[in-house]
Amino acid sequence: MAPSRMKQPAGAIERYVGQYDAFAANGAGGAPPWLREIRAAALARFAELGFPTTRQEEWRFTSVASIAETPFAVPARRAGPAAKRVAPLFLPVESACRLVFVNGRFSEALSSAAGLPSGVRAGSLAAALESEPQWLEAHLARHAGYATNPFGALNTAFLGDGAFVHVTAGMDLDAPLQLLFVSAPGAKPTVTHPRTLVVVERGARASVVESYAALHDGTYWTNAVTEVILAEDAHLELTRLQRDARSASHVATTHTLQGRNSVLRFHPFVLGAALARHDIVSVLDGPGAELVLNGLYLQNGSRHADHHTVIDHAKPDCQSHEFFNGVLADAGRGVFNGRIIVRPGAQRTDSKQTNHNLVLSEQARADSQPQLEIYADDVKCTHGATLGPLDAKELFYLQSRGLDPEQARGLLLYGFGAEIVGRVRHAGVRAALDALVRGTLEAPGQLGATL
Repeated sequence: MAPSRMKQPAGAIERYVGQYDAFAANGAGGAPPWLREIRAAALARFAELGFPTTRQEEWRFTSVASIAETPFAVPARRAGPAAKRVAPLFLPVESACRLVFVNGRFSEALSSAAGLPSGVRAGSLAAALESEPQWLEAHLARHAGYATNPFGALNTAFLGDGAFVHVTAGMDLDAPLQLLFVSAPGAKPTVTHPRTLVVVERGARASVVESYAALHDGTYWTNAVTEVILAEDAHLELTRLQRDARSASHVATTHTLQGRNSVLRFHPFVLGAALARHDIVSVLDGPGAELVLNGLYLQNGSRHADHHTVIDHAKPDCQSHEFFNGVLADAGRGVFNGRIIVRPGAQRTDSKQTNHNLVLSEQARADSQPQLEIYADDVKCTHGATLGPLDAKELFYLQSRGLDPEQARGLLLYGFGAEIVGRVRHAGVRAALDALVRGTLEAPGQLGATL
């Protein structure tokens, strides 16, 4: 059955069409013509697709009925939170700049770009659309497709503000740029559509931390899209930290495009939200490109996390290494679908994929679906998936060395998460993530977790 003909909750699509009309009439109509055309096309596509259902193969393990049926509204503009409430939401690491977006809108008062060198620009997409629309036209909304992704289409329709990072050719920026998207939920359910664009030019190196968090618990939905473009010989480490409130929904799309001999290390961490879905599409579009996709999700209660990844080897002599670990307690659920495509002519591809899940209760569940599509004959491609409880022999060994059962269990859980954290190259970011993961595993209630 075609997606557009599937039954939708009454008024679900019309609600967002009405919000779009208000958005377009409230200043968004001043955008450059190319963006207005993209927005209109994206809205039309969303109206055609509607919200996905579990009858569709890509969504059969994840129901978004709670999103479709909830009357989410665009949050009203209001005074931003105090800086002291926002500061703890950053990773505690020295940064080149810290940009804050509250309910999807850039907050100059809470942001600081004092540490940026002259060859690096970062700031508000809304401001850049006014000052340099021609530069954005070449990159913005040109990579993250929305033909089959209704959430990406909806985000693109409401594209107004967000973050952009531009690292010019030859720059070497060690200190990470932190992009913090803060939700401040109100009494009624709200939705925001954050957008992020990262462009790293030829031979440049940078580290970016993209974080999502909330000031307090509440019912809200974050619908995010990120586009990352790496030119020839560019290096980027992108860490994505999602720790939304325990009642929140978070749907995201990340699209990366790599040129010749570029290196991308992408680390998505899921520590929050009741419902989380992340679609990742990585295209290795230049010979010699290398990708490390390295993720961790910690799920407890009835929380649900779904990762759908596509690694597209479009050119020869590229490498991809994909690692996802999940810890599932109580009635938590993790879904992983990893698809590797090797295009015709993409000879000498080297691609590895693993997904490991610790299932800590009878109610917890893990679904893993590795997929390979190979259209070349000189390749090395492997995939593997495991799920199960903590190893009884390892627990016994640790207890035989003097640890009590809880200490032994905690040490094994930490080691499972540290395997992912340890692949983060930037020492400061790695140390901050290590402390965060350790705290989540050890302290019930922290960040909504009770693992």
